[in-house]
Amino acid sequence: MKKVLIATTVLLLVVSCSTRRQMEKTISYGNYDKAILEAIEKLKVNKDRKGKNNIIILLQDAFQKAKERDVNQINLLKKDSNPESFIHIFDTYSNLNNRQERIKPILPLYVNNKKINFVFDNYSNELIQYKNSASLQLYNNATSLLNSNNKDDFRNAYGLLSNIEDINPNYKDVRNLLKLAHSKGIDYVLVDMINDSQKVIPTRLESDLLNFSSYGLDNFWVEYHSKAVENLAYDYNMRVNFRSINVSPEQIKERHVIKEKQITDGKKDLIKNGKVVKDSLGNVIKIDNLKTVRCEYYEFAQFKAAQVTGNIEYINLNTNQLVDVFPITSEFVFNHVYATATGDRRALDSNLLPFLDNRVIPFPSEEQMIYDTAEDLKMQLKNIINSYSLN
Repeated sequence: MKKVLIATTVLLLVVSCSTRRQMEKTISYGNYDKAILEAIEKLKVNKDRKGKNNIIILLQDAFQKAKERDVNQINLLKKDSNPESFIHIFDTYSNLNNRQERIKPILPLYVNNKKINFVFDNYSNELIQYKNSASLQLYNNATSLLNSNNKDDFRNAYGLLSNIEDINPNYKDVRNLLKLAHSKGIDYVLVDMINDSQKVIPTRLESDLLNFSSYGLDNFWVEYHSKAVENLAYDYNMRVNFRSINVSPEQIKERHVIKEKQITDGKKDLIKNGKVVKDSLGNVIKIDNLKTVRCEYYEFAQFKAAQVTGNIEYINLNTNQLVDVFPITSEFVFNHVYATATGDRRALDSNLLPFLDNRVIPFPSEEQMIYDTAEDLKMQLKNIINSYSLN
Protein backbone atom coordinates (compact mmCIF):
# COMPACT_ATOMS: atom_id res chain seq x y z
CA MET A 1 0.00 0.00 0.00
CA LYS A 2 2.88 2.33 0.89
CA LYS A 3 4.50 1.67 -2.50
CA VAL A 4 1.24 2.52 -4.28
CA LEU A 5 0.98 5.84 -2.43
CA ILE A 6 4.58 6.72 -3.26
CA ALA A 7 4.03 5.83 -6.94
CA THR A 8 0.85 7.90 -7.05
CA THR A 9 2.59 10.87 -5.44
CA VAL A 10 5.48 10.68 -7.90
CA LEU A 11 3.04 10.46 -10.82
CA LEU A 12 1.14 13.54 -9.61
CA LEU A 13 4.39 15.47 -9.24
CA VAL A 14 5.45 14.53 -12.77
CA VAL A 15 2.08 15.59 -14.19
CA SER A 16 2.15 18.82 -12.19
CA CYS A 17 5.66 19.69 -13.39
CA SER A 18 4.72 18.91 -16.97
CA THR A 19 1.63 21.14 -16.77
CA ARG A 20 3.63 23.97 -15.19
CA ARG A 21 6.33 23.80 -17.87
CA GLN A 22 3.73 23.79 -20.63
CA MET A 23 1.97 26.83 -19.14
CA GLU A 24 5.26 28.67 -18.69
CA LYS A 25 6.07 28.02 -22.34
CA THR A 26 2.63 29.22 -23.44
CA ILE A 27 3.00 32.44 -21.42
CA SER A 28 6.51 33.06 -22.76
CA TYR A 29 5.05 32.98 -26.29
CA GLY A 30 2.50 35.63 -25.29
CA ASN A 31 -0.46 33.23 -25.54
CA TYR A 32 -1.86 34.50 -22.26
CA ASP A 33 -5.51 33.62 -22.83
CA LYS A 34 -4.63 30.06 -23.82
CA ALA A 35 -2.63 29.68 -20.60
CA ILE A 36 -5.53 31.16 -18.61
CA LEU A 37 -8.04 28.72 -20.12
CA GLU A 38 -5.72 25.77 -19.41
CA ALA A 39 -5.24 26.90 -15.81
CA ILE A 40 -8.98 27.35 -15.25
CA GLU A 41 -9.64 23.81 -16.49
CA LYS A 42 -7.01 22.43 -14.11
CA LEU A 43 -8.39 24.40 -11.15
CA LYS A 44 -12.01 23.39 -11.59
CA VAL A 45 -11.25 20.23 -9.58
CA ASN A 46 -9.24 20.08 -6.31
CA LYS A 47 -8.06 23.69 -6.59
CA ASP A 48 -6.90 23.68 -2.95
CA ARG A 49 -4.52 20.77 -3.43
CA LYS A 50 -0.90 21.76 -2.82
CA GLY A 51 0.11 20.49 -6.26
CA LYS A 52 -2.04 23.23 -7.83
CA ASN A 53 -0.03 26.11 -6.29
CA ASN A 54 2.19 26.59 -9.32
CA ILE A 55 -0.85 26.68 -11.61
CA ILE A 56 -2.50 29.38 -9.48
CA ILE A 57 0.64 31.53 -9.54
CA LEU A 58 0.94 31.11 -13.31
CA LEU A 59 -2.74 31.98 -13.73
CA GLN A 60 -2.22 35.22 -11.83
CA ASP A 61 0.86 35.99 -13.94
CA ALA A 62 -0.92 35.30 -17.24
CA PHE A 63 -3.95 37.38 -16.18
CA GLN A 64 -1.85 40.40 -15.22
CA LYS A 65 0.20 40.26 -18.42
CA ALA A 66 -2.88 39.84 -20.62
CA LYS A 67 -4.60 42.75 -18.89
CA GLU A 68 -1.54 44.98 -19.21
CA ARG A 69 -1.19 44.18 -22.91
CA ASP A 70 -4.87 44.91 -23.64
CA VAL A 71 -4.91 48.17 -21.67
CA ASN A 72 -1.79 49.37 -23.50
CA GLN A 73 -3.38 48.48 -26.82
CA ILE A 74 -6.54 50.41 -25.94
CA ASN A 75 -4.56 53.49 -24.86
CA LEU A 76 -2.61 53.43 -28.12
CA LEU A 77 -5.79 53.18 -30.19
CA LYS A 78 -7.44 56.00 -28.25
CA LYS A 79 -4.47 58.29 -28.94
CA ASP A 80 -4.85 57.60 -32.66
CA SER A 81 -8.47 58.92 -32.53
CA ASN A 82 -9.36 56.94 -35.67
CA PRO A 83 -13.08 56.03 -35.78
CA GLU A 84 -12.11 52.81 -37.55
CA SER A 85 -10.46 51.72 -34.27
CA PHE A 86 -13.70 51.89 -32.27
CA ILE A 87 -14.66 48.27 -33.03
CA HIS A 88 -11.17 47.10 -32.04
CA ILE A 89 -11.34 49.06 -28.78
CA PHE A 90 -14.78 47.60 -28.04
CA ASP A 91 -13.54 44.06 -28.77
CA THR A 92 -10.56 44.56 -26.47
CA TYR A 93 -12.75 45.83 -23.62
CA SER A 94 -14.96 42.78 -24.21
CA ASN A 95 -11.90 40.53 -23.90
CA LEU A 96 -10.91 42.22 -20.63
CA ASN A 97 -14.38 41.77 -19.21
CA ASN A 98 -14.84 38.18 -20.45
CA ARG A 99 -11.46 37.15 -19.06
CA GLN A 100 -12.50 38.33 -15.59
CA GLU A 101 -15.85 36.55 -15.83
CA ARG A 102 -14.11 33.26 -16.71
CA ILE A 103 -11.89 33.45 -13.63
CA LYS A 104 -14.55 34.53 -11.08
CA PRO A 105 -16.24 31.09 -10.70
CA ILE A 106 -13.03 29.44 -9.40
CA LEU A 107 -12.25 32.15 -6.82
CA PRO A 108 -11.06 32.40 -4.09
CA LEU A 109 -7.65 30.84 -4.73
CA TYR A 110 -4.97 30.25 -2.06
CA VAL A 111 -1.28 29.42 -2.13
CA ASN A 112 0.18 28.23 1.18
CA ASN A 113 -2.96 29.53 2.92
CA LYS A 114 -2.45 33.00 1.44
CA LYS A 115 -5.23 34.39 -0.73
CA ILE A 116 -4.15 35.31 -4.24
CA ASN A 117 -5.63 38.61 -5.36
CA PHE A 118 -6.92 39.28 -8.87
CA VAL A 119 -7.58 42.96 -9.52
CA PHE A 120 -10.84 43.18 -11.49
CA ASP A 121 -12.14 46.39 -13.04
CA ASN A 122 -15.61 47.52 -14.05
CA TYR A 123 -15.66 48.06 -17.81
CA SER A 124 -19.42 48.59 -18.19
CA ASN A 125 -19.19 52.32 -19.04
CA GLU A 126 -16.43 51.74 -21.59
CA LEU A 127 -18.32 48.83 -23.14
CA ILE A 128 -21.46 50.93 -23.59
CA GLN A 129 -19.53 53.92 -24.93
CA TYR A 130 -17.50 52.02 -27.50
CA LYS A 131 -20.32 49.68 -28.38
CA ASN A 132 -22.27 52.70 -29.58
CA SER A 133 -19.24 54.35 -31.19
CA ALA A 134 -18.30 51.12 -32.99
CA SER A 135 -21.90 50.56 -34.08
CA LEU A 136 -22.13 54.05 -35.55
CA GLN A 137 -18.84 53.65 -37.44
CA LEU A 138 -19.84 50.25 -38.78
CA TYR A 139 -23.26 51.64 -39.71
CA ASN A 140 -21.71 54.53 -41.66
CA ASN A 141 -19.35 52.16 -43.49
CA ALA A 142 -22.17 49.76 -44.33
CA THR A 143 -24.58 52.41 -45.62
CA SER A 144 -21.78 53.82 -47.78
CA LEU A 145 -21.21 50.39 -49.33
CA LEU A 146 -24.94 49.98 -49.98
CA ASN A 147 -24.80 52.99 -52.32
CA SER A 148 -22.45 51.18 -54.73
CA ASN A 149 -23.39 48.97 -57.67
CA ASN A 150 -21.06 46.13 -56.72
CA LYS A 151 -22.36 42.88 -55.24
CA ASP A 152 -19.14 42.38 -53.29
CA ASP A 153 -19.78 45.74 -51.61
CA PHE A 154 -23.31 44.65 -50.70
CA ARG A 155 -21.96 41.44 -49.18
CA ASN A 156 -19.31 43.34 -47.23
CA ALA A 157 -22.04 45.69 -46.02
CA TYR A 158 -24.02 42.67 -44.85
CA GLY A 159 -20.98 41.52 -42.84
CA LEU A 160 -20.61 44.93 -41.17
CA LEU A 161 -24.31 45.07 -40.35
CA SER A 162 -24.13 41.56 -38.91
CA ASN A 163 -21.34 42.76 -36.61
CA ILE A 164 -23.60 45.55 -35.38
CA GLU A 165 -26.44 43.09 -34.77
CA ASP A 166 -24.07 40.91 -32.73
CA ILE A 167 -22.79 43.66 -30.43
CA ASN A 168 -25.78 46.01 -30.43
CA PRO A 169 -29.00 44.18 -31.37
CA ASN A 170 -31.77 46.16 -33.07
CA TYR A 171 -29.56 49.22 -33.55
CA LYS A 172 -31.29 51.85 -35.73
CA ASP A 173 -32.67 50.20 -38.91
CA VAL A 174 -29.95 47.55 -39.12
CA ARG A 175 -32.35 44.63 -39.49
CA ASN A 176 -34.04 46.21 -42.50
CA LEU A 177 -30.66 47.07 -43.99
CA LEU A 178 -29.55 43.46 -43.52
CA LYS A 179 -32.45 42.33 -45.71
CA LEU A 180 -31.61 44.99 -48.27
CA ALA A 181 -27.90 44.09 -48.34
CA HIS A 182 -28.74 40.42 -48.72
CA SER A 183 -31.19 40.95 -51.59
CA LYS A 184 -28.72 43.23 -53.39
CA GLY A 185 -25.79 40.86 -52.86
CA ILE A 186 -27.51 37.76 -54.21
CA ASP A 187 -26.49 36.31 -57.58
CA TYR A 188 -29.72 35.34 -59.36
CA VAL A 189 -29.47 32.39 -61.70
CA LEU A 190 -32.13 31.55 -64.28
CA VAL A 191 -32.15 27.85 -65.18
CA ASP A 192 -33.17 26.62 -68.63
CA MET A 193 -33.52 23.04 -69.81
CA ILE A 194 -32.46 22.43 -73.41
CA ASN A 195 -33.16 19.15 -75.21
CA ASP A 196 -30.92 18.33 -78.19
CA SER A 197 -31.33 14.58 -77.84
CA GLN A 198 -34.14 14.06 -80.38
CA LYS A 199 -36.04 12.25 -77.62
CA VAL A 200 -39.02 13.48 -75.66
CA ILE A 201 -38.07 14.36 -72.07
CA PRO A 202 -40.79 13.26 -69.63
CA THR A 203 -42.55 16.21 -68.02
CA ARG A 204 -42.00 14.62 -64.59
CA LEU A 205 -38.24 14.51 -65.18
CA GLU A 206 -38.12 18.19 -66.09
CA SER A 207 -40.26 19.12 -63.08
CA ASP A 208 -38.09 17.09 -60.70
CA LEU A 209 -34.83 18.52 -62.00
CA LEU A 210 -36.09 22.09 -61.77
CA ASN A 211 -37.66 21.70 -58.33
CA PHE A 212 -34.82 23.40 -56.46
CA SER A 213 -36.72 23.44 -53.17
CA SER A 214 -36.08 19.67 -52.96
CA TYR A 215 -32.33 20.01 -53.40
CA GLY A 216 -31.52 21.27 -49.91
CA LEU A 217 -29.25 23.97 -51.32
CA ASP A 218 -27.14 25.89 -48.84
CA ASN A 219 -25.77 28.98 -50.59
CA PHE A 220 -26.65 32.24 -48.88
CA TRP A 221 -25.63 34.40 -51.83
CA VAL A 222 -27.08 32.47 -54.79
CA GLU A 223 -30.69 31.85 -55.82
CA TYR A 224 -31.76 29.53 -58.64
CA HIS A 225 -35.04 30.13 -60.45
CA SER A 226 -36.64 27.76 -62.94
CA LYS A 227 -39.09 30.49 -64.00
CA ALA A 228 -38.12 34.10 -64.62
CA VAL A 229 -39.39 36.61 -62.09
CA GLU A 230 -40.71 39.77 -63.69
CA ASN A 231 -38.47 42.87 -63.36
CA LEU A 232 -35.65 40.84 -61.77
CA ALA A 233 -32.23 41.29 -63.36
CA TYR A 234 -30.56 37.89 -63.59
CA ASP A 235 -26.79 37.56 -63.27
CA TYR A 236 -26.29 34.09 -64.70
CA ASN A 237 -28.03 31.58 -66.91
CA MET A 238 -27.54 27.92 -66.09
CA ARG A 239 -28.39 25.66 -69.03
CA VAL A 240 -29.10 21.99 -68.47
CA ASN A 241 -28.37 20.55 -71.91
CA PHE A 242 -29.44 17.02 -72.81
CA ARG A 243 -27.16 15.95 -75.65
CA SER A 244 -28.23 12.33 -76.06
CA ILE A 245 -30.77 9.94 -74.61
CA ASN A 246 -30.36 6.27 -75.51
CA VAL A 247 -32.71 3.46 -74.56
CA SER A 248 -31.71 -0.11 -75.43
CA PRO A 249 -34.14 -2.64 -76.98
CA GLU A 250 -35.96 -5.02 -74.67
CA GLN A 251 -33.93 -8.19 -74.25
CA ILE A 252 -34.58 -11.60 -72.70
CA LYS A 253 -31.59 -13.88 -72.20
CA GLU A 254 -32.27 -17.56 -71.56
CA ARG A 255 -30.17 -20.10 -69.72
CA HIS A 256 -30.78 -23.85 -69.41
CA VAL A 257 -28.95 -25.76 -66.68
CA ILE A 258 -29.17 -29.43 -65.67
CA LYS A 259 -28.20 -30.08 -62.09
CA GLU A 260 -27.56 -33.38 -60.35
CA LYS A 261 -26.79 -33.84 -56.69
CA GLN A 262 -26.44 -36.69 -54.23
CA ILE A 263 -28.65 -36.11 -51.22
CA THR A 264 -29.58 -37.92 -48.02
CA ASP A 265 -33.02 -39.51 -48.25
CA GLY A 266 -33.69 -41.01 -44.86
CA LYS A 267 -31.81 -43.91 -43.20
CA LYS A 268 -31.19 -47.56 -44.10
CA ASP A 269 -29.71 -50.64 -42.42
CA LEU A 270 -25.98 -51.18 -42.73
CA ILE A 271 -25.45 -54.42 -44.62
CA LYS A 272 -22.12 -56.20 -44.88
CA ASN A 273 -21.53 -59.47 -46.70
CA GLY A 274 -25.26 -59.75 -47.19
CA LYS A 275 -25.98 -59.46 -43.47
CA VAL A 276 -27.41 -56.68 -41.31
CA VAL A 277 -24.70 -55.22 -39.04
CA LYS A 278 -25.51 -54.68 -35.37
CA ASP A 279 -23.70 -52.88 -32.55
CA SER A 280 -22.48 -54.47 -29.30
CA LEU A 281 -25.94 -54.13 -27.78
CA GLY A 282 -27.61 -55.89 -30.63
CA ASN A 283 -29.11 -52.78 -32.22
CA VAL A 284 -29.16 -52.52 -36.01
CA ILE A 285 -26.70 -49.89 -37.23
CA LYS A 286 -28.33 -47.25 -39.46
CA ILE A 287 -26.58 -45.22 -42.19
CA ASP A 288 -27.64 -42.37 -44.53
CA ASN A 289 -29.61 -43.47 -47.56
CA LEU A 290 -27.95 -41.54 -50.40
CA LYS A 291 -29.96 -40.70 -53.46
CA THR A 292 -29.08 -38.93 -56.72
CA VAL A 293 -31.64 -36.30 -57.75
CA ARG A 294 -31.85 -34.37 -61.04
CA CYS A 295 -33.45 -31.06 -62.04
CA GLU A 296 -33.64 -29.02 -65.25
CA TYR A 297 -33.45 -25.27 -64.56
CA TYR A 298 -34.65 -22.64 -67.09
CA GLU A 299 -33.63 -19.07 -66.34
CA PHE A 300 -34.83 -15.90 -68.10
CA ALA A 301 -33.17 -12.49 -67.63
CA GLN A 302 -35.09 -9.39 -68.72
CA PHE A 303 -32.82 -6.46 -69.56
CA LYS A 304 -33.29 -2.87 -70.66
CA ALA A 305 -31.06 0.20 -70.13
CA ALA A 306 -31.34 3.95 -70.51
CA GLN A 307 -28.49 6.46 -70.64
CA VAL A 308 -28.74 10.24 -70.52
CA THR A 309 -25.72 12.45 -71.27
CA GLY A 310 -25.35 16.18 -71.43
CA ASN A 311 -23.68 19.13 -69.74
CA ILE A 312 -24.33 22.05 -67.43
CA GLU A 313 -23.34 25.47 -68.77
CA TYR A 314 -22.97 28.66 -66.74
CA ILE A 315 -23.30 31.89 -68.75
CA ASN A 316 -22.58 35.34 -67.33
CA LEU A 317 -25.52 37.45 -68.52
CA ASN A 318 -23.64 40.70 -67.88
CA THR A 319 -20.89 39.76 -70.36
CA ASN A 320 -22.75 37.06 -72.36
CA GLN A 321 -19.73 34.82 -71.94
CA LEU A 322 -19.62 31.11 -71.16
CA VAL A 323 -18.16 30.82 -67.66
CA ASP A 324 -17.94 27.08 -67.12
CA VAL A 325 -19.14 23.68 -68.37
CA PHE A 326 -19.72 20.47 -66.41
CA PRO A 327 -20.50 17.10 -68.05
CA ILE A 328 -23.33 14.99 -66.66
CA THR A 329 -24.28 11.42 -67.40
CA SER A 330 -26.73 9.00 -65.83
CA GLU A 331 -27.72 5.41 -66.51
CA PHE A 332 -30.61 3.32 -65.32
CA VAL A 333 -30.69 -0.45 -65.84
CA PHE A 334 -33.79 -2.62 -65.62
CA ASN A 335 -32.74 -6.19 -64.84
CA HIS A 336 -35.26 -8.83 -63.77
CA VAL A 337 -34.54 -12.57 -63.49
CA TYR A 338 -37.15 -15.32 -63.19
CA ALA A 339 -36.96 -19.09 -63.62
CA THR A 340 -38.84 -22.34 -63.85
CA ALA A 341 -37.71 -25.89 -63.10
CA THR A 342 -38.72 -29.51 -63.80
CA GLY A 343 -37.55 -32.38 -61.68
CA ASP A 344 -36.36 -32.48 -58.08
CA ARG A 345 -35.53 -28.93 -56.93
CA ARG A 346 -33.28 -30.29 -54.22
CA ALA A 347 -30.64 -30.71 -56.92
CA LEU A 348 -30.40 -26.94 -57.43
CA ASP A 349 -27.85 -24.64 -55.81
CA SER A 350 -29.32 -22.43 -53.08
CA ASN A 351 -28.53 -19.21 -55.01
CA LEU A 352 -30.86 -20.32 -57.84
CA LEU A 353 -33.91 -21.02 -55.69
CA PRO A 354 -35.11 -17.37 -55.16
CA PHE A 355 -35.56 -16.89 -58.93
CA LEU A 356 -38.13 -19.70 -58.99
CA ASP A 357 -40.48 -17.50 -56.97
CA ASN A 358 -40.31 -14.70 -59.58
CA ARG A 359 -42.56 -14.32 -62.60
CA VAL A 360 -42.19 -12.40 -65.84
CA ILE A 361 -43.09 -8.71 -65.46
CA PRO A 362 -43.79 -6.05 -68.11
CA PHE A 363 -40.80 -4.06 -69.35
CA PRO A 364 -40.90 -0.39 -68.27
CA SER A 365 -41.78 2.08 -71.00
CA GLU A 366 -39.12 4.24 -72.64
CA GLU A 367 -40.53 7.27 -70.82
CA GLN A 368 -40.28 5.50 -67.46
CA MET A 369 -36.70 4.39 -68.17
CA ILE A 370 -35.66 7.97 -68.96
CA TYR A 371 -37.44 9.25 -65.85
CA ASP A 372 -35.68 6.66 -63.66
CA THR A 373 -32.37 8.38 -64.40
CA ALA A 374 -33.70 11.46 -62.53
CA GLU A 375 -32.41 10.66 -59.02
CA ASP A 376 -28.82 10.34 -60.17
CA LEU A 377 -29.12 13.44 -62.37
CA LYS A 378 -30.52 15.43 -59.45
CA MET A 379 -27.62 14.36 -57.24
CA GLN A 380 -25.08 15.42 -59.88
CA LEU A 381 -26.85 18.73 -60.41
CA LYS A 382 -27.00 19.36 -56.65
CA ASN A 383 -23.28 18.63 -56.26
CA ILE A 384 -22.42 21.02 -59.09
CA ILE A 385 -24.59 23.80 -57.66
CA ASN A 386 -23.28 23.39 -54.10
CA SER A 387 -19.61 23.12 -55.02
CA TYR A 388 -19.42 25.72 -57.79
CA SER A 389 -18.61 29.31 -56.87
CA LEU A 390 -19.96 31.94 -59.25
CA ASN A 391 -17.42 34.52 -58.09
